[in-house]
Amino acid sequence: MRFALHVFALGILASGLMLRPSVAATPSATFGVSATVQASCRASANAMAFRTYAAKAANPTYPVSVTCSNSAPYNVDFSAGMGFGATAAIRQMIGSGAALPGYALSSSPRGIVNRGHTAGTDTMAGTGNGAAQVLVDQSQISEGQYVAPGAHADSIIVTVTY
Repeated sequence: MRFALHVFALGILASGLMLRPSVAATPSATFGVSATVQASCRASANAMAFRTYAAKAANPTYPVSVTCSNSAPYNVDFSAGMGFGATAAIRQMIGSGAALPGYALSSSPRGIVNRGHTAGTDTMAGTGNGAAQVLVDQSQISEGQYVAPGAHADSIIVTVTY
Protein backbone atom coordinates (compact mmCIF):
# COMPACT_ATOMS: atom_id res chain seq x y z
CA MET A 1 0.00 0.00 0.00
CA ARG A 2 2.87 2.28 0.66
CA PHE A 3 4.06 1.68 -2.84
CA ALA A 4 0.62 2.55 -4.20
CA LEU A 5 0.63 5.72 -2.16
CA HIS A 6 4.00 6.74 -3.64
CA VAL A 7 2.75 6.01 -7.15
CA PHE A 8 -0.40 8.01 -6.47
CA ALA A 9 1.65 10.95 -5.12
CA LEU A 10 4.00 10.81 -8.11
CA GLY A 11 0.98 10.71 -10.43
CA ILE A 12 -0.48 13.84 -8.86
CA LEU A 13 2.89 15.53 -9.01
CA ALA A 14 3.38 14.54 -12.66
CA SER A 15 -0.08 15.75 -13.60
CA GLY A 16 0.81 19.19 -12.27
CA LEU A 17 3.91 19.28 -14.49
CA MET A 18 2.14 18.19 -17.63
CA LEU A 19 1.66 20.71 -20.36
CA ARG A 20 -1.71 22.23 -20.34
CA PRO A 21 -3.39 23.43 -23.48
CA SER A 22 -2.85 27.17 -24.01
CA VAL A 23 -5.78 29.50 -24.37
CA ALA A 24 -5.51 31.84 -27.39
CA ALA A 25 -5.85 35.55 -26.65
CA THR A 26 -6.35 38.44 -29.04
CA PRO A 27 -5.27 41.67 -27.42
CA SER A 28 -6.56 44.95 -28.85
CA ALA A 29 -5.96 48.64 -28.42
CA THR A 30 -7.71 51.78 -29.61
CA PHE A 31 -6.15 55.02 -30.78
CA GLY A 32 -7.50 58.35 -32.03
CA VAL A 33 -6.81 59.80 -35.45
CA SER A 34 -6.85 63.52 -36.16
CA ALA A 35 -5.51 65.92 -38.76
CA THR A 36 -5.30 69.66 -39.07
CA VAL A 37 -5.84 70.70 -42.68
CA GLN A 38 -4.32 74.02 -43.56
CA ALA A 39 -5.93 76.14 -46.25
CA SER A 40 -3.80 76.73 -49.32
CA CYS A 41 -4.06 78.82 -52.46
CA ARG A 42 -1.94 79.39 -55.53
CA ALA A 43 -2.19 81.93 -58.31
CA SER A 44 -1.49 81.25 -61.97
CA ALA A 45 -1.03 83.81 -64.71
CA ASN A 46 -0.01 83.69 -68.34
CA ALA A 47 1.87 86.46 -70.11
CA MET A 48 -0.49 88.89 -71.81
CA ALA A 49 0.68 89.96 -75.26
CA PHE A 50 -1.40 92.58 -77.06
CA ARG A 51 -1.22 92.44 -80.80
CA THR A 52 0.32 95.38 -82.60
CA TYR A 53 -1.61 98.45 -81.54
CA ALA A 54 -2.64 100.97 -84.22
CA ALA A 55 -5.14 103.19 -82.33
CA LYS A 56 -7.77 100.39 -82.42
CA ALA A 57 -8.91 98.33 -79.43
CA ALA A 58 -6.75 95.33 -78.68
CA ASN A 59 -8.21 92.55 -76.50
CA PRO A 60 -6.14 89.44 -75.83
CA THR A 61 -7.64 86.82 -73.56
CA TYR A 62 -5.14 85.17 -71.26
CA PRO A 63 -6.47 83.91 -67.97
CA VAL A 64 -5.32 84.74 -64.50
CA SER A 65 -6.66 82.14 -62.09
CA VAL A 66 -6.48 81.10 -58.46
CA THR A 67 -6.78 77.60 -57.04
CA CYS A 68 -7.66 77.34 -53.34
CA SER A 69 -8.44 74.36 -51.16
CA ASN A 70 -12.07 73.43 -50.75
CA SER A 71 -14.11 76.00 -48.75
CA ALA A 72 -11.10 78.31 -48.15
CA PRO A 73 -12.19 81.96 -48.45
CA TYR A 74 -9.79 84.14 -50.44
CA ASN A 75 -9.35 87.66 -51.75
CA VAL A 76 -7.22 88.51 -54.77
CA ASP A 77 -5.79 91.89 -55.64
CA PHE A 78 -3.76 93.14 -58.57
CA SER A 79 -1.05 95.77 -58.33
CA ALA A 80 -1.34 98.92 -60.43
CA GLY A 81 1.78 97.93 -62.36
CA MET A 82 5.04 99.72 -62.95
CA GLY A 83 3.89 102.64 -65.09
CA PHE A 84 4.40 106.13 -63.67
CA GLY A 85 1.15 107.29 -62.06
CA ALA A 86 -0.61 104.00 -62.84
CA THR A 87 -3.65 103.03 -60.80
CA ALA A 88 -5.92 100.00 -60.90
CA ALA A 89 -8.39 102.03 -62.95
CA ILE A 90 -5.76 103.48 -65.30
CA ARG A 91 -2.86 101.11 -65.80
CA GLN A 92 0.07 102.52 -67.73
CA MET A 93 2.73 100.56 -69.58
CA ILE A 94 6.37 101.55 -69.47
CA GLY A 95 8.59 102.01 -72.50
CA SER A 96 10.22 104.61 -74.67
CA GLY A 97 8.60 107.97 -75.14
CA ALA A 98 6.26 110.07 -73.07
CA ALA A 99 2.93 108.85 -74.48
CA LEU A 100 2.53 105.29 -73.20
CA PRO A 101 -0.44 102.96 -73.71
CA GLY A 102 -2.94 102.55 -70.92
CA TYR A 103 -4.81 99.28 -70.50
CA ALA A 104 -7.35 97.50 -68.28
CA LEU A 105 -7.71 94.03 -66.74
CA SER A 106 -11.22 92.69 -66.33
CA SER A 107 -13.28 89.59 -65.83
CA SER A 108 -15.99 90.82 -68.16
CA PRO A 109 -15.99 90.59 -71.94
CA ARG A 110 -17.17 94.21 -72.04
CA GLY A 111 -14.19 95.26 -69.90
CA ILE A 112 -16.25 97.05 -67.28
CA VAL A 113 -14.91 95.42 -64.12
CA ASN A 114 -11.33 96.56 -63.78
CA ARG A 115 -9.33 94.48 -61.31
CA GLY A 116 -7.26 96.29 -58.68
CA HIS A 117 -6.34 96.25 -55.01
CA THR A 118 -9.10 98.07 -53.11
CA ALA A 119 -10.95 95.45 -51.05
CA GLY A 120 -14.69 95.49 -51.65
CA THR A 121 -14.32 97.63 -54.77
CA ASP A 122 -12.14 96.02 -57.40
CA THR A 123 -10.59 92.95 -55.79
CA MET A 124 -11.95 89.48 -56.39
CA ALA A 125 -13.25 87.55 -53.39
CA GLY A 126 -14.36 83.96 -53.48
CA THR A 127 -14.36 80.56 -51.86
CA GLY A 128 -12.06 77.82 -53.03
CA ASN A 129 -13.38 74.58 -54.46
CA GLY A 130 -10.09 72.84 -55.27
CA ALA A 131 -10.28 73.81 -58.95
CA ALA A 132 -8.83 76.78 -60.83
CA GLN A 133 -11.17 79.78 -60.81
CA VAL A 134 -10.57 82.32 -63.58
CA LEU A 135 -10.23 85.87 -62.28
CA VAL A 136 -9.11 87.86 -65.30
CA ASP A 137 -9.88 86.59 -68.74
CA GLN A 138 -9.89 89.85 -70.67
CA SER A 139 -7.56 92.78 -71.01
CA GLN A 140 -7.90 95.80 -73.19
CA ILE A 141 -5.98 98.66 -74.68
CA SER A 142 -8.79 100.98 -75.59
CA GLU A 143 -8.92 102.59 -78.98
CA GLY A 144 -8.12 106.19 -79.68
CA GLN A 145 -4.86 106.31 -77.75
CA TYR A 146 -2.07 107.97 -79.69
CA VAL A 147 1.03 106.65 -78.07
CA ALA A 148 4.73 106.69 -78.76
CA PRO A 149 5.81 103.96 -81.17
CA GLY A 150 8.10 101.25 -79.81
CA ALA A 151 8.01 98.35 -77.39
CA HIS A 152 5.94 98.83 -74.22
CA ALA A 153 5.48 96.46 -71.28
CA ASP A 154 4.32 96.24 -67.69
CA SER A 155 4.33 93.78 -64.78
CA ILE A 156 1.38 93.11 -62.50
CA ILE A 157 1.65 91.40 -59.13
CA VAL A 158 -1.25 89.11 -58.21
CA THR A 159 -1.64 88.67 -54.43
CA VAL A 160 -3.91 86.04 -52.91
CA THR A 161 -4.92 86.51 -49.27
CA TYR A 162 -6.57 83.53 -47.60
